[in-house]
Amino acid sequence: MAKALNIAAKAASADALHVELIEFGANRPSEGDVTIEIHAAGINPSDAKAMLGLMPSAVFPRTPGRDFAGVVVDGPQRLVGTEVWGSGGDVGISRNGSHAERLVLPSAAIRSKPRKLSMVEAGTVGVPFVTAYEGLLRAGYPKESEVVAVFGASGKVGQAAIQLASRAGATVFAVDRRGDAPRGYAKHSPTYIDSSRDKPSERIREETNGRGADIVYNTVGSPYFAEANASLAKRGRQVFIATVDRAVPFDIFTFYRGMHTYVGIDSLALSAADCASIFEALAPGFEDGSLRAFPVASSGTFALEQADAAYRKVLGGSPERLAFVPRRSK
Repeated sequence: MAKALNIAAKAASADALHVELIEFGANRPSEGDVTIEIHAAGINPSDAKAMLGLMPSAVFPRTPGRDFAGVVVDGPQRLVGTEVWGSGGDVGISRNGSHAERLVLPSAAIRSKPRKLSMVEAGTVGVPFVTAYEGLLRAGYPKESEVVAVFGASGKVGQAAIQLASRAGATVFAVDRRGDAPRGYAKHSPTYIDSSRDKPSERIREETNGRGADIVYNTVGSPYFAEANASLAKRGRQVFIATVDRAVPFDIFTFYRGMHTYVGIDSLALSAADCASIFEALAPGFEDGSLRAFPVASSGTFALEQADAAYRKVLGGSPERLAFVPRRSK
């Protein structure tokens, strides 16, 4: 019998977090659904935070996990045996998720996995790349003539945004608070700015002949709000996905005189079917090598029986990309 992780109720704290391993059985297939045998499932901070009641849409009891890669073992005959990948803001939040040996989803929520990606690579692409892509798309996807500045560049969403903007041919600036912050892959190397030493807006304007950035992808929110605004070009767009403080000083005059646009992204609002379209758009980049999955070390993979340790590791701010590999021995 297949197994699945189960959260009976939200935990009061990370120390109180407890996960059960149960027999898979909820969300039985209906017409048009597929059953996926999970080979790898990314472990995101949002997966663990939902268990602490920090995601308003989370329901209990449920199996957590948003990202996945695996093989269709039941459903429409044309799909059985297909290697698939996917993610969703509903998966593992308002419906049972991927931290299990099996997952049931509508067939519209899956896409064929790129052949060049391993199951572990494909199973950990999800949330960071979906978030980065949706933000850039909503801001007006970058063109070769444009400048993109990513604030909070060492995080996984930041690294994904850099890859996507670089693949699009944009000039990319990567801003982080220290010079030794992790640097991921990019087709064309970005200009890195250490914000603890340099003023990002001044560097960006200096190196763009005073123009500034057409798109600022602000993955951190309030700590970079002022500098991100100061970096924006005329008609520039700033993307937000998170914040520390909810309220920030806002210069309305500068905003309208600059003809600026703010774009808010909540990946939890994107269903698995919504995300499937994004995976379809991402696949060519992973096939031709212009996009790369995050490396996952052996220390970052867990059996389902190691769930407590895995969730505590991601809640502890691990910079590693983490994944469940359900069939691996503990």
